[in-house]
Amino acid sequence: MARTRGSWTGGALTVGSVLKPQDVARAVFHPAWIPQPLDPSVERLKKFRVIAGAVASLGVYTFIEGGFDFTELLENAMTASVVLLFLTPLTVGAMLWVWRRGGTVRQLRVPLLNSLLLLLLFVGCVAALLMLVQTVNGSANAAVIIGVGLTMMWMLVFTAYGAVRVSGNFFGTAATHRCLPPLLAMVTSWLVAVPDLVTGDLHGLSLTLGIVFILGAPVTVTAIALLEMGRLKRRYGIRLKAHPATLAPAPAPGPVPPMPPGTPPAGSPYLPPQGGNPYGHPYAPGGQHHAPHPQPPYNPQHPYGG
Repeated sequence: MARTRGSWTGGALTVGSVLKPQDVARAVFHPAWIPQPLDPSVERLKKFRVIAGAVASLGVYTFIEGGFDFTELLENAMTASVVLLFLTPLTVGAMLWVWRRGGTVRQLRVPLLNSLLLLLLFVGCVAALLMLVQTVNGSANAAVIIGVGLTMMWMLVFTAYGAVRVSGNFFGTAATHRCLPPLLAMVTSWLVAVPDLVTGDLHGLSLTLGIVFILGAPVTVTAIALLEMGRLKRRYGIRLKAHPATLAPAPAPGPVPPMPPGTPPAGSPYLPPQGGNPYGHPYAPGGQHHAPHPQPPYNPQHPYGG
């Protein structure tokens, strides 16, 4: 999972990509070092988690209160980004403490630093977009409004697409542990809802509607995230409390090669090797493909050594 020099975008960007901010956002905020999804079902759950959280969070302002101020929305996004800047490292640090018996932090240093860099990059983009909006709103110069306004529109599309990407991969934390993105989504959604619940700010709604909309995001995101982690555990043996170094590598995508004679039937349970043990299940990924056979002892008197 280590990132090599020049591999952040995987060579996906060209000179013409500058005119397409969504393509730049896809390459920058979902870099090449983030692992590919294990299967389509887990990826669909991830998309549902992102959509459910966004709809539940913005539903109050968009459909109930009749819209929102764009500058205020960016200011709220900036506040949320700063919260993420502190919340994400704290949550990951708590999991490192849980994983301390299974491995070391040094083994995860590269993916952790990559994720931190992606987090800082996103927060910086939100801050830059907010500054551009404030510059346009506070300027009376037509040239400044046009020039900065065009840059602002490009940054708006770029940051919006980037927000969708980082909401799915949660700043590439899947490169450290596959269960970190759904865990961070749960923690973040509840942290956003708790202040409103504590202060009783229902955004001008009745008690019933206020509770439904405020709790809609964390409850929905939590349910989907738990389902996502449960599927990772059942299908791939990936447990949240297990240090990533102790988890068996996921099977590589692609066609299944023909199996030698004596292969267990298709319904046999998958037995992943622990810690990359080469003497694990003979047909598990990372294990031996042929079980060793006993050999006769070497006989120096025999003409062929047998």
